[in-house]
Amino acid sequence: MRWTTRIAAAALIAILQACGTPPLQAPPPPPAALEARPAVTILISIDGFRVDYLQRGATPNLARLAAQGISGPMRPSFPSKTFPNHWTLVTGLVPDHHGIVGNRMEDPARPGETFTTASDAPYWWNAAPPIWVEAERAGIRTGTVFWPGANVAWGSTVPRPDHGDYAGGTRPRDWLQYNQAVNDTQRVDTVLDWLRRPAGSRPRFVTLYFDRVDVVGHAQGPDSPQVTQAAAEVDQRIGMLVDGLAALHQPANIVVVSDHGMSETSDTRVIPLGLPRDSYQLIEAGPFAALTPLPGKEALVEQTLLGRHPHMECWRKGEIPAHFRYGKNPRIAAIFCLAEPRWTIAEKLPAAPFTRGEHGYDNRSADMAALFVAAGPAFRHGTVPAFDNVDIAPLLRDLIDLPPKTGLDGNDAPFRGLLQPR
Repeated sequence: MRWTTRIAAAALIAILQACGTPPLQAPPPPPAALEARPAVTILISIDGFRVDYLQRGATPNLARLAAQGISGPMRPSFPSKTFPNHWTLVTGLVPDHHGIVGNRMEDPARPGETFTTASDAPYWWNAAPPIWVEAERAGIRTGTVFWPGANVAWGSTVPRPDHGDYAGGTRPRDWLQYNQAVNDTQRVDTVLDWLRRPAGSRPRFVTLYFDRVDVVGHAQGPDSPQVTQAAAEVDQRIGMLVDGLAALHQPANIVVVSDHGMSETSDTRVIPLGLPRDSYQLIEAGPFAALTPLPGKEALVEQTLLGRHPHMECWRKGEIPAHFRYGKNPRIAAIFCLAEPRWTIAEKLPAAPFTRGEHGYDNRSADMAALFVAAGPAFRHGTVPAFDNVDIAPLLRDLIDLPPKTGLDGNDAPFRGLLQPR
């Protein structure tokens, strides 16, 4: 074979070998190591979720959390109203001690002012710091997607009328002004968005608030199919949160609570006060009535109301039975009347029939029992015997590594055997 032919043949063989054998490639780089995230604590309130709603078969995500962690019936503080109990859950104090003694109240030190659920002046809230204030002061970043009082500049005393706000004070690092138009999916998305942040700006303690079960419970009554459907819809949002946390590889200690239960009422169970309208100032009515006699009318009001009546009992504020742990705070009205569960107190009999839901009754009533479910790396599995909601704040302190605090009305004793060793 001539040398030119040999060269051509060798070239052809080389080309064929190149086509049949891929060039050596560097091995792919190993996958990036997942970020080791510390556990976040998420406190979820489902307003008005009576503990037995969990047994209706409509809440599989809550049932799964209960099966993985701990659960049990929780007694609200008295009165079993929304704002007093939400403040108890994050302060560890009963309403008589933390000062939010009703959804509506007055203070002798602020004549002419009335506290309502829209009040955010720090004065009303400053008697006790909520857990996010203490966490922020300890360098623990917090965020609140709604919680009564979370929008308050806690500790501030200097109003700034030009800004509609208060100078100084402490809020969660991230917080949203309550707006019912922000739907439950948007609320969950906000929490997940915060947890997508880099470690330095990611909260370690978060609150999340759902109000739909309470709204429907008031309108339709606790035994209605509409309440069961509302519970199912909120449960779906909790499932969405759990799935989102898993996608982020974000461990979380999830504590789900409610502020109170719900009792069915109707127009056939209404107790009229039976007083001349010019003899008293009514602060709040419904499951209980809080009122102050007008000057010169004290004897008439006391003679008419004090003592036991069919389905109702009335006391001077200083004589409210001790087991309620209620009656010493100056914001509590002079006369306090409490209806039996399923009954309501009104100034007069209703003009039209109704069936709806109410809360505010004796906190030991079965209808007022609140939800408690907690799961995550900090928890073992088990059942908690009935306990008081003043114990939630001490539990949260354990979860976010705040030291124990003296002077609280509750402690973490119900949970000690159900927490993983640290």
